[in-house]
Amino acid sequence: MDRNWTKSLFRWSAKGFLALTIAGSVWSAPAVHAAAPSLDTIRVAMFLDLGSQYKSTTNAVTLQSMEALTASMLAAGTLETLVNIPANQQVRMSVDTYRVKVLETTDWKTASEAAKKLQGTSDKPMLFIDGKVYKLYAGMYGTEKSAIEAAARTAKTAAAHLNGQTPSVKGGLHLSAGSYGSEAQAETVRKSFADAGIDAFNVLVPAGGASTYEVWVGEAANTSDLAAIKQEAGKVSAALVEQDANTSGLILRRDVSLNLATPQETQHYMLAGAQSTLRLEGKTGAATNVKERTDRSYRGTFEIGQKNGQLYLVNELPFQQYLYSVVGAEVPSSWGAEALKAQAVAARSYALFQGSKFEVAHVVDTTLSQAYYGTAYEYASIIQAVDATEGEVVLKDGKLVETVFSSNSGGMTADSTEVWGNRNDLFTAVESPGDSSSQAALKSWYHVLLPSGVTGYVREDNAKETGNKTSAGLLYMTVTSKDTNVRQLPLIQSNVEPVGKMNPGDTAVILEKVAESNSYDWVRGPYTSDELLASLKGKTTNSLPASISSLDVTERGPSGRALTIKANGQVLDVKYPDMFRSAFNGLPSTLFDIESTGSYTVLSANGAISTVSSGQTVSVISGSGNGNVRGSGTVVMNGTGKARVIENSSGFKFTGKGFGHGLGMSQWGAKGMADEGYDYKQILQHYYRNTIITKD
Repeated sequence: MDRNWTKSLFRWSAKGFLALTIAGSVWSAPAVHAAAPSLDTIRVAMFLDLGSQYKSTTNAVTLQSMEALTASMLAAGTLETLVNIPANQQVRMSVDTYRVKVLETTDWKTASEAAKKLQGTSDKPMLFIDGKVYKLYAGMYGTEKSAIEAAARTAKTAAAHLNGQTPSVKGGLHLSAGSYGSEAQAETVRKSFADAGIDAFNVLVPAGGASTYEVWVGEAANTSDLAAIKQEAGKVSAALVEQDANTSGLILRRDVSLNLATPQETQHYMLAGAQSTLRLEGKTGAATNVKERTDRSYRGTFEIGQKNGQLYLVNELPFQQYLYSVVGAEVPSSWGAEALKAQAVAARSYALFQGSKFEVAHVVDTTLSQAYYGTAYEYASIIQAVDATEGEVVLKDGKLVETVFSSNSGGMTADSTEVWGNRNDLFTAVESPGDSSSQAALKSWYHVLLPSGVTGYVREDNAKETGNKTSAGLLYMTVTSKDTNVRQLPLIQSNVEPVGKMNPGDTAVILEKVAESNSYDWVRGPYTSDELLASLKGKTTNSLPASISSLDVTERGPSGRALTIKANGQVLDVKYPDMFRSAFNGLPSTLFDIESTGSYTVLSANGAISTVSSGQTVSVISGSGNGNVRGSGTVVMNGTGKARVIENSSGFKFTGKGFGHGLGMSQWGAKGMADEGYDYKQILQHYYRNTIITKD
């Protein structure tokens, strides 16, 4: 299907055009409807392993608050304070599960170099110090089997630093050497085991309102290993009691993982007990920094626990404060008030709809739910929009709506069949001309053909037209600065080498002038057959060809998004249509066309069809008679005067519109509507049909 029809939709005045659709989309509210749901506090998972549903893991978290924090353990239904963490003190926290002990050494350089080797792998390091001995671990791992496999990997990764040691699997089984009234008393006992070469730890243990210190010996992965440790440790003390993985406690260690250039000790708390949780909270509401979340700071309390053998970190905070951050992270604070209000209501409705979707949390902090990036995204305009719409949600037939949204729908929102593959009357294709506002302040680019036959893009402020033309009427251009980059795409990509350079006086043929690649109008590729096959691997249910010679969109949905794509004439079966985005190297949307860069189909005057490929010459009949068309570097023009070039190598270029799945509200479209004078309720009811906006 030709996508030109989508462009023609937006030739009318946006205000007048939308006035017609708005008039048909604001329905009367029923006389009686269900009260809007509400939530006082929300739980946001930052790290959590739920298998295929959601997985974001780390072996430890590093926290630092501007106020003192109280760490309380919830065990057997009782919350008991174990430790107070001073203001501005950095602490590390993990959970007592499967891990690999890679090596022990008294040499800092050996320990740090081995840790650096692990940093670039999936086996992330944790480095502790015990007296003068550095102990390097990798992990954590959800199962003993995974840890055994990791031990084999780390043996190879850190081979140059092991000095005859063999990485071994450790876990959460321990022996107790008794309880003590102070950490100093416990340390005396612990050191007796450590001096004998046996791992032992001081542990804070809840004891019915008054925490106590225990000494735990060993860190076994299974009962067999624990029995072996008991036999060895019995030489130091016979008074040892076996514990299981559900025994609650807070293991105290000294961590030197954060700076592998110079050892700097940090208190490390390892949460023991598969069912235990640790809650950290202050009194003043000051923000807490989470290093592993790109040093962002967050309000509220934190909960640490274990899920599927991995650490989970949940931030619990007032729902209204959560929305301050979410709305600020989702859209620019400089947008109009009505666009911000629309986003606030959509964000609130979406979060409430999730329930406890993530078991220990309502939502996660990534765009799988909504972007939640902490206090740095709280702005006065955002707070005002959230407060002005407090409690307001989107309902349909008395039920809460899952108000999904995307960045930019490319001028037309998606129909549910184009994303999920099934029908949902709430999500139908609606016009969204305001999406084009995303490129209003961007520069245009010249798509040019260099004398070498290479094509690329030069930004308009670096170029000028010479006034000269080719025999086919195409203009020439030159540049205004020395060593001007000719880019692969109409976009500055500092990590991508330019396809060429131009200097003043050099000329190139202008093929077209295009918008800078952005969330509304974009270009990706060209991708080779091998690159596409690598990206497609594992994403189709049918077998892939050995190479791709043709790639075509053969069916489109109501908004023009791709529903069916064929490679070499065979359908590429994907689980749902929106999966084409990830299947083709992470395309911004599925509203795209595919252009083969290494060949071009020529329709001759007598109706004959010829395909011109790179390095090939074919004879065609033109309007003036017979002629030859050469392959690579040839400029081909269609009947409207649009030019394109047959490239030196075969590939596939994707040109499209929009960013995201396209369902529901388009954020840039909402901005455009707000700029045209629509209020937030009109915006929401335009994108979510047959709905009402209400509050309790």
